Amino acid sequence: MAKLSSAATAFFLIFALAFFSEVYAGGEGSLTPQGCAPACDVRCSATSHKKPCLFYCNYCCAKCLCVPSGTYGHKEECPCYNNWKTKEGGPKCP
Repeated sequence: MAKLSSAATAFFLIFALAFFSEVYAGGEGSLTPQGCAPACDVRCSATSHKKPCLFYCNYCCAKCLCVPSGTYGHKEECPCYNNWKTKEGGPKCP
């Protein structure tokens, strides 16, 4: 059986964490700050307003450490993400 180098092992672990954070991006505090970008890439993949979506998604994820699964809806998975409102009372997080 071949041994994996430490670099290959580290790459595999980072890839696995990124993959699982995208797939299982639900639950308050379920992400690390490093897991926000891949989860937000998935969350904002279907919008035509990618730049603001990614900005606010990453901003919200940094505070809540959670991004709802899918590209739309499912905000009940992340109460912090869901309940954060703008001054006007609209949703802050995409």
